[in-house]
Amino acid sequence: MGFLDRVSVPLERMNRVPKLRGKLDDLQRNRKLRSNLELLRYRVLGTEIDKGLLFKAAVYIILINVAFIYLKPILYMMTTMVKDARNILDPSVIWVPKSIYWGHLKEAADMLHYGKSFLISLSLASSVAVLQVFSCAIAGYAFARLDFPFKKLWGALLLFTFIMPPQITILPSIMLFKSFGWLNTFLPMVVPALFGHGLKGALFVIIYRSFYSTLPKELDEAARMDGAGPFRMFFRVMFPIARSATVVVVLFSFVWNWNDFYFPSLYMFTAEHVPLSITLARMAGEMKTAEGAGELTVYAEAIKMAASFLIIMPLLFVYLFAQRWFIEGVERSGLVE
Repeated sequence: MGFLDRVSVPLERMNRVPKLRGKLDDLQRNRKLRSNLELLRYRVLGTEIDKGLLFKAAVYIILINVAFIYLKPILYMMTTMVKDARNILDPSVIWVPKSIYWGHLKEAADMLHYGKSFLISLSLASSVAVLQVFSCAIAGYAFARLDFPFKKLWGALLLFTFIMPPQITILPSIMLFKSFGWLNTFLPMVVPALFGHGLKGALFVIIYRSFYSTLPKELDEAARMDGAGPFRMFFRVMFPIARSATVVVVLFSFVWNWNDFYFPSLYMFTAEHVPLSITLARMAGEMKTAEGAGELTVYAEAIKMAASFLIIMPLLFVYLFAQRWFIEGVERSGLVE
């Protein structure tokens, strides 16, 4: 091998170094690109289907849309009730009024006889809620912890009353309460609640039964060793423990009876003293009659929205006050299961 041949070999090797470095740089760039893509995929899709950014974004979009569907009527009600004549007649004013007018609330309160109707609704909803807590807690405890004849049959009948449409029993109920002389009074709503019936009574029994079924049997055994019978065991041990279930039942019963229009309209159709749900319906009927006679003003829609706000306002305060206990009660009572 000559001198030139020996020199050309290192030169060829030196020429290969930049090529190798270029390949190494390309390889490193590809690895970095793949790692960035993997990181992007991890952040967007996540290691699991419910932990990725894409899934969370879809969930938030759905929740925002659902929340808007529920909040839109309330927002419309609250913005319409404070509009004056200029804002009502201005087609460009839809959501945010240019000025605020509170006079519609006073007019709606006068038309609803708000003070008297509010006390009637409060007393009716509160009394029914208290009676349903008492009776449904006892029934739920019996189904969960006691043995008695035909227990499964009574449980099946309880579920049947829960899924059965209330319209089926309306005519017999009206005839029964008429024979008792209870029509146009609060008794058709209050007395059934004393016996675990009433509005959604079967659901409240199921809530208590689900809660008591989760308690350990050692509580019963310890109470029996102390000489406690079923009634003492319930009032001294079981009922105080069921505070979370009681919060759920009280709030559900109060809200449903406060908003209930169906049963008061059936049993109190000619009564003078009626709850707010009936006075709102009567006010709407009077305004519809005035509209047919051409006597309705431009404030009619705003007054209706103000009346609706006055009716749901107490429930908003109840929810804001009892929100923490209500959520805790739903989680502990087994209702979410």
